[in-house]
Amino acid sequence: MSIELIDIYKSFGPKEVLKGFTLTVPEGDTVSLVGFSGSGKSVALKHVVRLLSPDSGVVRVDDQDVAGLSRHELYELRRQVGFVFQFAALFDSMTIRENLSMGLIKQGTHTEAEIEQRINESLNMVELEGFEDRMPAELSGGQRKRAGLARAIAFRPKYLLYDEPTSGLDPVTTTVIDRLILKMKKELGVTSLVITHDMKSADRVSDRVAMLFEGRIIEEGTPDEIAKSENPIVRGFVDGEPELVEQGRLDQ
Repeated sequence: MSIELIDIYKSFGPKEVLKGFTLTVPEGDTVSLVGFSGSGKSVALKHVVRLLSPDSGVVRVDDQDVAGLSRHELYELRRQVGFVFQFAALFDSMTIRENLSMGLIKQGTHTEAEIEQRINESLNMVELEGFEDRMPAELSGGQRKRAGLARAIAFRPKYLLYDEPTSGLDPVTTTVIDRLILKMKKELGVTSLVITHDMKSADRVSDRVAMLFEGRIIEEGTPDEIAKSENPIVRGFVDGEPELVEQGRLDQ
């Protein structure tokens, strides 16, 4: 049970975004995909559940070729994948309870009591118990991110996809979110792919880190291995040194 993206190419008009992108997320692991803004990290993520389809290459989830799934099979796959959006993507006109319950009601397989229990369990897991009747506008940025995570885990997915989960947060709130990512792995046993440009966060939550640069993975390893990389582009990204990145570009 893993996520595999194999030799993915994706262009939008003349702009080539992914150029031979290959990444595997083993079962039970958390892999962080890092890279510069605009490098295509979120584009890669959306291929997992066929929000985007590759121009060429193969995407496999649970040993299923995602491109070959029927509409029903794709729907079933998406039920197994929780997506935590960068800006939480909560519906502003709905309470937190309504945001969490909407998808469960749509499934049509849960009683009202079961849905209420699932909502309470999910909010408790992200430390938002008692917030179910609040509106998104009444929550801080960090609380909205946690509510978005609660909505994703309400389905009890096998996989969690995080798109910049700590973007725009202060260091303390970032640590809270990182701890919740680790908690989801420990308590739910999920396999996770995290999109981020925050190396401190990646170090805390990841079993492995992969760096995307100019459409492909240029280095992958444990957080400690990435921190000790001798690749000037990786070093420049990790240490925030643009001169090293430019040197790496010239050496390619």
